[in-house]
Order: sequence, then C-alpha cells, then structure tokens
Amino acid sequence: MKRIVVGKVAEIPEGGRKIIVPFRGRAGIGIFNVKGAFYALRNICPHKRGPLCTGEVAGRSSTTAPPSVTEGFVDYEREGEIIRCPWHAWQFDIATGQCLADPDLRVKTYPVIVDGEDLIVDVDVSDFIPEENYHE
Repeated sequence: MKRIVVGKVAEIPEGGRKIIVPFRGRAGIGIFNVKGAFYALRNICPHKRGPLCTGEVAGRSSTTAPPSVTEGFVDYEREGEIIRCPWHAWQFDIATGQCLADPDLRVKTYPVIVDGEDLIVDVDVSDFIPEENYHE
C-alpha cells in the first residue's frame, strides 16, 4: 500500500465526491465526504464491473409492510451514505463497501487520512497510479 495525496478537504464538500481519473485503463477510486467523514471506494462495481463511483448517492427505504397496506410505513434512512451503481442499481454502503442486497459482496475500500488540508489515501498501487505520484 502507498499513500497518495488525492486532493484537498475543501475540494469535496459534505455530500460531494471526487473521482480520481483512471490511469492505464485502471478503474481509479472515488473519494466521498459523508457527513464530514471521508471514504474511498474502488470505482468498479463487483456485480458486473460498472463504474460504481459515478452512481447516485442517496439513502435507502425501509418498510414494515407494503405501502399499500394501511399499517404500512415507508421510512427513508441513511441519506447520503449509500451509492447505487449506475448500471444495475446495486447499492453499497460508502463507509464499508458492503453490498446491501448480498452480504457476501463488497466493493474494495481504502483508508482516507486527513492531514491538515490534504486528503491522503492508502491505495493498492496496482489499482491506481504510477510511482511518480506516491506520497511517502
């Protein structure tokens, strides 16, 4: 793993994201600001290898019964914490990479370090960029 400066804290406001441009056909990563905390995900959906980090960031609905049932109640929760793949709408927790529909499926995550105003990500070099951009 290598530490790479991926941007400045101010570049990604709360609820925002920055997708690091792929290199040599690599998928790259998405950096997300979820309620003031920063997370990084590999930009490949493990379902069918779609560009996950370009998908919609939202929440998810939960219900105790179908909405058509009188007692049914639909709740919208975890706003801004879930990313939905643009290809097939598979949903993943941005903080953990866990797939919401399949507990055995997860997208690769990377630790994000805030160092002053710098955002630094510990990446697996084979997933990301050339040596001249490493930050030791």
